[in-house]
Amino acid sequence: MDKFIAHILIVDDDDGIRFLVKKYLNENNFLVTTAVSAEDASKKIKFIKFDLIILDIMMPGKSGLEFIQEFKKKLETPIILLTAKGQATERVEGLEMGADDYLPKPFEPKELILRIKNILSKTIKNQTKKIVEFENIKIDLNKLLIFQNNLESKINNTEKLILEKMINNPGKIFTREDIGTLINSNKERSIDVIITRLRKKVEIDPKNPKFLQTIRGAGYVLWIE
Repeated sequence: MDKFIAHILIVDDDDGIRFLVKKYLNENNFLVTTAVSAEDASKKIKFIKFDLIILDIMMPGKSGLEFIQEFKKKLETPIILLTAKGQATERVEGLEMGADDYLPKPFEPKELILRIKNILSKTIKNQTKKIVEFENIKIDLNKLLIFQNNLESKINNTEKLILEKMINNPGKIFTREDIGTLINSNKERSIDVIITRLRKKVEIDPKNPKFLQTIRGAGYVLWIE
């Protein structure tokens, strides 16, 4: 668990709760994305493979229980419910639908962290591909490192999101819009800069990329097979 960096989605319409939970998780070395509603979360899970979801039950629009009902079987992602103390019926219903745990509000940050680590320790073996090797290159998303021959390059969390999506979808073309949604950016220039930076870490000759290629008029693709 020490070198595994889990990506967690927090879904809550309460700004204060989102801020505090994100703060706690960041302090414990988790990568965090937030969503203000179930609808917002639905958009983000289409582009990002999360390791765990922290989900509020009572939200405007689609409830947390409706979210579980729609996506749990498709995602197979662990879910921790955040609930008000009086929502005993909803807690039971959520667990019956497939939620992995629940935590009543208000909660102790240490207890939330312990519950997260407990769930991840049971599911880490079922994660998407995090380490890939091809030719003289090794990408280790757990350690946020790329090894090329004897050279070692660090990657940041934004680069990790892009590489993880591409590694688990080799040969698939990702448009700038796809990547922008993934990293929460609508600036095409910024996306191009990130891809250029990744090429310097992945490619032997970044100016003539062999693996991370541009498909003119379409987007970017990673060829690793």
